[in-house]
Amino acid sequence: MAQKNFAVLLLGANLGDKIKMFADVETHITDHIGNCIKKSAIYSSEAWGFESNDLFYNQVLIVETEYSAHDTLLRCQAIENKCGRVRHENAGYESRTIDIDILYFNNDIIDAEDLTIPHPLLHKRKFALVPLCEVLPEYIHPILLVSNQNLLANCDDNSTVQVVSEAK
Repeated sequence: MAQKNFAVLLLGANLGDKIKMFADVETHITDHIGNCIKKSAIYSSEAWGFESNDLFYNQVLIVETEYSAHDTLLRCQAIENKCGRVRHENAGYESRTIDIDILYFNNDIIDAEDLTIPHPLLHKRKFALVPLCEVLPEYIHPILLVSNQNLLANCDDNSTVQVVSEAK
């Protein structure tokens, strides 16, 4: 029997029908990565790191998977591509139909060219920490060695993060 890993994924989008996109992405994740065992509400916030007229929506999913962190990353990127994600070379942060970030993978610490886990900006982003605290408040960040709740309480990001749709 394959080992069960736990991937904590952050969905983000600010273009198109974001709620429908998240539902479609969750279906693709279930089909190609593993079973979604818990999810947060969907939250809205202003763009982070660039200017946009469109609010971002974010949601955290906890997924049980038999795949490695790198295989999970490749599968997330394939889902993004299938759902219309377009990446522009050297564009930096930009509007998008979907983005899937791996925030945590088990308690692993990975520092590879194509993958860094825990997500290196997690503790600076309220839009990630608020939904994360809904589903994993007591989880201890494996590098910073403090809980997600503590990360949120000490986050310098003062943006507004509001519930759009309760978890179902």
